[in-house]
Amino acid sequence: MDRIDAMQAFVAVADLRGFAPAARKLGLSPSGVTRLIAALEDRLGARLLQRTTRSVTLTDVGSRYLERARRILADVEEAEGSARDERTRPSGRLVVSAPIGFGRLHVSPMMSEYLKRHPEVSCDLRLSDRMVNLVEEGVDLAVRIGHLADSSLVARHVGEMRRIVVASPGYLRRRGEPDTPEAIASHQTIQFGATTASPDWHFVRDGSEIRFTPTPRFTTNSADAAIQYAERGGGLTRVLAYQAAAAIKAGRLKIVLAKFEQPPLPIHIVYPTSRLLSAKVRTFIDLVTETSDWHFGGR
Repeated sequence: MDRIDAMQAFVAVADLRGFAPAARKLGLSPSGVTRLIAALEDRLGARLLQRTTRSVTLTDVGSRYLERARRILADVEEAEGSARDERTRPSGRLVVSAPIGFGRLHVSPMMSEYLKRHPEVSCDLRLSDRMVNLVEEGVDLAVRIGHLADSSLVARHVGEMRRIVVASPGYLRRRGEPDTPEAIASHQTIQFGATTASPDWHFVRDGSEIRFTPTPRFTTNSADAAIQYAERGGGLTRVLAYQAAAAIKAGRLKIVLAKFEQPPLPIHIVYPTSRLLSAKVRTFIDLVTETSDWHFGGR
């Protein structure tokens, strides 16, 4: 027995004072309504209705139960209405995860625009370079750079990202510009990346991968620190294109070895499921795809 269906049948019978009119309202057969009421009474261990050949009336227990049943059904209707609205009108709390640097420069401005457009939504932007578990940590969606491992997450491609080697113009004037990956061996290098990541720099020549293991003078897990040291003439460093974009545009850094770069890394928005996707998640993804310029793959 579905308790909500049984409550609805009981309220309909009480309101319409009969099984036949209640059945017509609910789209059920009179015998189906009778079974629901009987099952409800059996569950409660009390008679709710007095039946005669001419009328149906409430018992004392039925009168008290009717009041509570109405409140419960109203709460259920309100909850269902709220859930339906959330699928059609953005509301509630949207939790987004993104890498620290990319999130600060590109996701945060996107969330500012999102909040202007959707006043019924509050946003929680969590910046972290670790791979968060969306379901366990209550995250609605995440922005991820790189190839995705197989998982149950749904992924939406929203951009591309180059890995580039850069150095300051002053450094390149002093030491010369490397024209092959092997030429890096004669240069000072700055290693940026997670401490657990491979130290190799990867390149492609004639369709084959080339790996170079630098011997850096400066190692850091901060892109800002690596770029700042490179700007001061510290040597070559390999970073993601967006991390050095401002310095390149201002002329403080120059890209080298561009023709040996690996194919760009994809940028995805990932989320747990596409079934019954909430309006707050759907509209954020739409905003990114419609207005963002997250394509850092051009040369």
